[in-house]
Amino acid sequence: MLNIYKTVDDTLLTLEEIEDGAWISLVNPAPEELNFIGKKLSVEKDFLGAALDEEETARLETEDDQVLILVDTPYVEKADNHIVYETLPLGIIITDKNIITVCLKNSIIMGQFEKNNIRTFCTYKKYRFLYQILYKNAQRYLLYLRQIDKMSNHVETQLHQSMKNKELFQLLDLEKSLVYITTSLSANQVVLEKIMRINIIKKYSEDEDLLEDVIIENKQAIEMANIYSGILSGMMDAYASIISNNLNIVMKLLTSITILMAIPTMFSGFFGMNLKNIPFETSPFGFWIVLGISILTACIAGFILAKKNLF
Repeated sequence: MLNIYKTVDDTLLTLEEIEDGAWISLVNPAPEELNFIGKKLSVEKDFLGAALDEEETARLETEDDQVLILVDTPYVEKADNHIVYETLPLGIIITDKNIITVCLKNSIIMGQFEKNNIRTFCTYKKYRFLYQILYKNAQRYLLYLRQIDKMSNHVETQLHQSMKNKELFQLLDLEKSLVYITTSLSANQVVLEKIMRINIIKKYSEDEDLLEDVIIENKQAIEMANIYSGILSGMMDAYASIISNNLNIVMKLLTSITILMAIPTMFSGFFGMNLKNIPFETSPFGFWIVLGISILTACIAGFILAKKNLF
């Protein structure tokens, strides 16, 4: 999908043709749209296609007067009634007169700009627009990390009441989400530091503070992701130990019950043999005597097992 926007008097307009100072938004673009933009603005084909590979890593590249900033942006996806937080590449291409964004899916971050909900947002101020995208991207990571923390606390409360596979699978999904987020944030941090160092990306005095805020927000997100990842990993290990301990308790109980049930079976086996001169063979109370001995023996064995905390 190809959309062209331009800010005119603080109003964001949708254009039919590309103009100077316009923002070209490409979301899961068709090959024809990529070819059109590539020829119209003389953009490198590799630049336009970089963000269309889900496995592409964050990086910064320059070619003549064009700059490609590739960062990972977070998004939410449902899988088997569970919420999974993942990341996908977002390409930002700055040319001499325009800015181009490329993404495989509709991004909440870019949607805020399309609705013109960002203060001081202008399509013709390309570098400020770039820093605003990066800032909103870092804020989105922080928001999702807080959501992950709340979800993990909710799942933990449910596990205290009843340990089910459903809650354990949710914890696994959250742990996987944190791995994705931590990896993407670290890659984004490298790109941000490179933006700060190189001179090819202009840094106007009024935008330097915004870039510094982006770096601070991203570092904060990395720290939060590492903390939550450590907590969640420790929680998973703790519940694995609890499950193993519960299994041991059940096995001990079943083993003790098996021992107690084996005693009457043993007596009935001995006295059920088809042999002569078995004790109590001629006694009219033989059955009750044998039954009483077996019950007494089982009680003694049960007392011994209870003293050893095997019940």
